Amino acid sequence: MNRKNVVIFTLIIFAIIIAIVLLTNKLNSEQTELESHPSIENQPTIGDADAVVSIVEFGDYKCPSCKAWGEDIYPKLKEKYIDTGKAKFSFINVLFHGNESKLASLASESVYKQDPASFWDFHEAIFAAQPEAQQHDQQWVTTDKLLEIAKSSAPNVDLNQLEEDINHDGTLEQVLIDDSLVKEFDIPFTPTIVINGVMLKDPFDYKAIESIIEEELK
Repeated sequence: MNRKNVVIFTLIIFAIIIAIVLLTNKLNSEQTELESHPSIENQPTIGDADAVVSIVEFGDYKCPSCKAWGEDIYPKLKEKYIDTGKAKFSFINVLFHGNESKLASLASESVYKQDPASFWDFHEAIFAAQPEAQQHDQQWVTTDKLLEIAKSSAPNVDLNQLEEDINHDGTLEQVLIDDSLVKEFDIPFTPTIVINGVMLKDPFDYKAIESIIEEELK
């Protein structure tokens, strides 16, 4: 190999190394490796219980971004990974928006306790009832509103029991478990997505989510 070819070859190798370093740095900036994965014991979970990939959403029913994530990103994950048995998906309540977040969390835990099969319909119906983002700060989560949502989305749920749980903290123990997980994992914003112990910096970066899942499936 002559000197010119050696120089060219060296430059190519150098360029490849730089590309690998830049890619690695980009990936690292998009995610954080946690010391452990959040426990999903007794958490609402959809998908194959034995799936090797566990996706956890830390979400708040008062959060407009959580609603958007559920409409834009979740359906893709459900179709490609959850419905096919490759991943399971769990939801953990976050109380960043105060009492309304608490009321919705109490209600969702009550529905899950009474009729787990109804949980996801009720869950989606709460987000569907969320007003436009510009009205985000207006109070809309009330006991009456949650009962109205449950009546149409969770017909097997005892509405009297649901009302009792909402108004008298009947499912507060589970809500506090969720809150302890939020504190344990130092959840910075909602939605926060964790996949097998990897926390995404941008929950709307579907390619990054897909990349992590595919890596875990190898």
